[in-house]
Amino acid sequence: MKNVLTFCTLAFSALAATTAHAADDAAQMARGKKLFTTATPACAVCHTLKDAGAEGTIGPVLDELQPDAPRVARALRDGIGSMPSFKATMSDADIEALALYVSKASRGK
Repeated sequence: MKNVLTFCTLAFSALAATTAHAADDAAQMARGKKLFTTATPACAVCHTLKDAGAEGTIGPVLDELQPDAPRVARALRDGIGSMPSFKATMSDADIEALALYVSKASRGK
């Protein structure tokens, strides 16, 4: 009986951690999507990203490029090509949320 209780406790703990992570991930995705459309300048002005309803024509089509989160975060911090750096106007937390959103949304996940 003790082994069954230990197993159930471990299973419940793992489920609770997974649920908390999924909730945090969903919050980060929502935050990133909002930033995509409201940052100054808004990413949606230049980039196409179907999930955000964005049809920009200046920057790369993110649905085709499918960048991973570290690549997006680097571009946001450093700028790239005609894209400005956002490190002076966005917190690290906002950059990470936006990078997560773009990386997942561009892959249709």
